Amino acid sequence: MLTGNSHAIRASEITPKAVFLRRRELLAGLGAAGLGLTALGGRAARAAKIEAVKSPLSTTEPATTLKDITNYNNYYEFGTDKDDPAQTAHTLKTSPWSIEIDGMVSKPGPLTLEDILKGMTIEERIYRMRCVEGWSMVIPWNGFALGDLIKRAEPQAGAKFVAFETLVRPEEMPGQKGLFQALPWPYREGLRLDEAMHPLTILATGLYGETMPNQNGAPLRLVVPWKYGFKSIKSIVRISLVDKEPETSWKMQNAREYGFYSNVNPEVDHPRWSQATERRIGEGGLTAKRRPTLMFNGYAEQVAGLYAGMDLKANY
Repeated sequence: MLTGNSHAIRASEITPKAVFLRRRELLAGLGAAGLGLTALGGRAARAAKIEAVKSPLSTTEPATTLKDITNYNNYYEFGTDKDDPAQTAHTLKTSPWSIEIDGMVSKPGPLTLEDILKGMTIEERIYRMRCVEGWSMVIPWNGFALGDLIKRAEPQAGAKFVAFETLVRPEEMPGQKGLFQALPWPYREGLRLDEAMHPLTILATGLYGETMPNQNGAPLRLVVPWKYGFKSIKSIVRISLVDKEPETSWKMQNAREYGFYSNVNPEVDHPRWSQATERRIGEGGLTAKRRPTLMFNGYAEQVAGLYAGMDLKANY
């Protein structure tokens, strides 16, 4: 978690990756998650390592193992159980990939993933991530600031929000077909423009220095560490700048339980369970001692100013 003057943490103070990820854990994680070259569709062969600059924005908490990160996922396009994405996401083809950038911008897309990455500084961002169900992980993401991409598109006056859409490809995403759909597709998410431009907000291209596994949102996903995990939309194909608050999938599904902001706030319970504590994945299972939930997931010093004067219980 981030405490004190956390934005001033020096790169030399960040726990080395080697401490987090022993070779045996890596091999076990790859095997358990089905992340061999075949499952990755050859992406690992083309980009086995991601050269990343250590970010001073990272937490110093020990990272969750690759095995847990890649085997315990919410990704309803591939199934509703936590282990479904690791078993079924190998069907997703992530190359070639392009993203439409449109709306209130002077330089709209489409852009290929290669075009987007040109000139971007890829950083390793070790972020604490929390899900609504009361569990959390610490994940070493590789990615770049979303704000850099937005600046490149040249936002127009009046743009206030950023809307995101994920891929719709039922033949490769088994959760998008059948009679009973968990959500309406495409999956949609959104941020205020100032949230999107905040330096903590990134578009992630990988984790643990490797290319992004399919079940974690390949090839490009949003990461907003002070919000609940469902805000961090995966496999993005459209980014739109708009002047009105965009519709978001979980709010459309159940507005009483899932608001637009979805900031981690221990004082606002989900209607069906408390959000005051959390369970860290990898620390003893369901019987493990729970941790107190931190306001803004521990990033209050960096982001609280975005919501000055707002009623965070009404704007949940």
